[in-house]
Amino acid sequence: MTPRTSATLPTVVVTGVGLALPGADTPRELLRAAAPRRPYEPFDTGARIGRRGHRYKDRATRLALCAALDALRDAALIPGDSEELTVPGGTVGVVASSNLGNLDTACLTAAAIAKESTAALSPMGLPNASSNVIASWAAIRFGLRGPNLMLCNGATSGLDAVHWAATLVTAGRVRRALVIGVETCNPVVEGLLNSPAGEAPGAPGGETAGGPGGKPLLDGAAALVVEGAAWARDRGAEPVAALGRYERRAGLAACVRALLPEDRAPGVWFTPGTFPGPRAAGAAVLPGTVPRYDLTAAFGRASGALGVLQCAAAVGWLGEAGAGAGDALVTSGDDPADAVAALLLRPPGRPAAGPRQPGGAAA
Repeated sequence: MTPRTSATLPTVVVTGVGLALPGADTPRELLRAAAPRRPYEPFDTGARIGRRGHRYKDRATRLALCAALDALRDAALIPGDSEELTVPGGTVGVVASSNLGNLDTACLTAAAIAKESTAALSPMGLPNASSNVIASWAAIRFGLRGPNLMLCNGATSGLDAVHWAATLVTAGRVRRALVIGVETCNPVVEGLLNSPAGEAPGAPGGETAGGPGGKPLLDGAAALVVEGAAWARDRGAEPVAALGRYERRAGLAACVRALLPEDRAPGVWFTPGTFPGPRAAGAAVLPGTVPRYDLTAAFGRASGALGVLQCAAAVGWLGEAGAGAGDALVTSGDDPADAVAALLLRPPGRPAAGPRQPGGAAA
């Protein structure tokens, strides 16, 4: 991939948002739900994608397909009464993020082989053990024939997915890309994370599985459609946000300072799920007057889905706050993690403070 020079990089906008998680159906509802969690029923994937979407697919894939369909319809790339694309499939790429999504399938497959042999495996279920199954099924289901990427990149994975989707657009590989973040809660995942086995967040009866800080695991998905502003304008799509600067550094403070070199405070901060040490170490980077949202308090530890979920919530905040309220700062990862990623989202139509760079930094 040969990136263009910064002077010719197009503006990348968000034209669609999709959600498949309990407790929130729209980006603005994410803001109202971002409070201490209360019991919800698990998201019913069958109600959105039907029985066809369930055959031979694990829950992570089904959740991803639900969020993807919602985002594609919100972006007017798929009509509300069908699943046929309104644009050529080759103009749409897929970038998915999940650190734990099909871990249960992979572990159960390995256990079956160890206990019996490969003869115990179903040829229809075995493809679900592939690490890129989520991105692949999204492309197959909706006919998206552009580049197809699957990220499993730790705490920053969701924001990294948004960044690489934007990079595909700015590099001219696609006109638009579907970004998906998904995680599931099940006994296999919880066992490997050294959490007590239990029911998923929002399971019937109000029982939840514990974890660090008492937070359960997310069982849901979020999706975005990111698109070159010119291509969105040509097809009459209305952007709901524009992507700004992106940084990936070691340490929360260093990452935020690099993203905001002029010490210009954002209008809101969507924080990582945890803070290093006494929290104030990370919070001191920005004035205490900046509103903060921790989505993990409401939806659980989101791992590879967090960055995409935060961007969806940022779209909701921008829609409510209006053009003069400032940028939305999104950060994933904290000091104990191997890296911290940060991204700015701004109201559509407002000029960027600095051009996007192919590698993520601002000029």
